Amino acid sequence: MYLAEKEGRFLPQDTRGKYEVTQWVIWQMANQGPKLGECGHFRRAGPEAGDLTYAIRRFTDEANRLYGVMNNRLYDRRFMAGDEYTIADMISYPWTVGWEAQGQDINEFKYFKRWFEEIGNRPAVKRGMEVGNNLRIDPSTLTAEERAQTRKIMYNQRAIPAPA
Repeated sequence: MYLAEKEGRFLPQDTRGKYEVTQWVIWQMANQGPKLGECGHFRRAGPEAGDLTYAIRRFTDEANRLYGVMNNRLYDRRFMAGDEYTIADMISYPWTVGWEAQGQDINEFKYFKRWFEEIGNRPAVKRGMEVGNNLRIDPSTLTAEERAQTRKIMYNQRAIPAPA
């Protein structure tokens, strides 16, 4: 938000427009990001995590609800905050590229699908989405020890005690 305001790009300068975008940026940070992240977390967890049936259903359904929120938002506007591409679209789009892994069918969401395809075809978005692809690791290539270390990092972490 700071950079968009500082540069005068992707964030309207008028008060109403600025707060419309801010509303959807906060929606993404408080809802879409955490819930789609939890959906992915539980859907990727292996059998060693125990019975996750409830968690998988809970967060897959919540992901579906959030896609519905976006779909309803986009039925009468081109972008999340109106007729202009903004940081609200930039922050929301990356969380949606994993729709299949989140157990969703975007064909259920006509207006979202239109937005998703339009955003995904923007040259700058394509370039941005490629950043870091060279850092991805195929889990099937990891040794049992490396998989165990990854699980240790991803699951069941506890707080580090504050200094005495």
